[in-house]
Amino acid sequence: MFSKRNPSLAYAAATANAGASPGRGAAVAQALKNPVVSVGGAAGLFILAAAMVVLVAGDPRAGTPHVLFPVSAPGAPPPPPGWREALAPDPADNAPVNTSSVQLLPGQANAAPVQGQAVISFPGQTPAGADRSGVALTPAPIAGLTGPGPGGALLPVIGSDGRTPAEAYARPFQSNGKPKIALVIGGLGLNAKATRQAIEQLPPEVTLSFVPYAEGLQGWIDLARANGHEVLLETPMEPNDYPDNDPGPFTLLAGAKPQETLAKLDWVMSRATGYFGLTNYLGSKFVATNAAMTTFMSGVRQHGLAFIDDGSAVHDSGGGAPRASADKVIDDQLDGDAIDRQLLSLEAAALQNGQAMGSGFAYPITLDQVVRWSQALPQRGYQLAPASALTMRR
Repeated sequence: MFSKRNPSLAYAAATANAGASPGRGAAVAQALKNPVVSVGGAAGLFILAAAMVVLVAGDPRAGTPHVLFPVSAPGAPPPPPGWREALAPDPADNAPVNTSSVQLLPGQANAAPVQGQAVISFPGQTPAGADRSGVALTPAPIAGLTGPGPGGALLPVIGSDGRTPAEAYARPFQSNGKPKIALVIGGLGLNAKATRQAIEQLPPEVTLSFVPYAEGLQGWIDLARANGHEVLLETPMEPNDYPDNDPGPFTLLAGAKPQETLAKLDWVMSRATGYFGLTNYLGSKFVATNAAMTTFMSGVRQHGLAFIDDGSAVHDSGGGAPRASADKVIDDQLDGDAIDRQLLSLEAAALQNGQAMGSGFAYPITLDQVVRWSQALPQRGYQLAPASALTMRR
């Protein structure tokens, strides 16, 4: 059905096509006096002006989640492989990350990512742990503390001046006289999102432990040290239910010959630099076997490292190497209240003994609970300490 034409608009169109210039201005003026035409014209001009403002000064993505890559100072570690996976939205998140808003330098669309840390920002939010200015540890490797390893890789060595990697790569610590509590959070490097959360949100005094099989391991360790965390490297060891529970192809076996154990240990240690010590991954059988642990600790001592276990090692001798054992595993039960109880138990142990150490895994609930717990720890009369500060030579 055809609608009825507005007579004023029909008149204006007719006079515009008539070609009679003397009456054209009068006809247009007459048409513009019509209120419909006036309002329509004003609306059109407003829309055009608004569009020009957005094009010149606006951001069409304003108010939506976006990703920024701030360029770091020269020499800062590049983002490790896996950073794209770290930006993938969690199914439980309320809003997905808009990865189409990744900002690269001009002409870099198909090039390597810009150096720096990925910062996922949401309107009105500052990423937790984003400000770590002044806490960065010395970049690895430190001159004089590496030697040739398997396949041309580097191994930790004791420096010519007697300085050890255990000393050089540990986080500096000054006791304030209060009971000390250390935490080691492990299993890092395999899940990019959890690894980045641990590095950027946990207090820098928390020691981080990385899986040797992780892709881009050196990049993750560099990033951890840049955020102030000292680092341990996990050593796969034989559990009681091996091979049903298999820690991987370079697992140290309890019944292996010493040269085989040391060869596998060399491979583990050659995976990266910048760690102050080793820790066990599984290993309930290996750490309970004196002959196996004696061989292992001799390798640890010869390379100037420390060894920290999760509390399962009965072989107490360190052969002169710095040693420590965790008092509790804080997340045996993946429940917030249960983790809180274990953390409070650590406080009680520290109050009684002057110090205590806990270990945990990089589960999201563990990371969240530790962040909350640590915020009020100084007010409760305790000092959070790196694990290296609790080691002793045995």
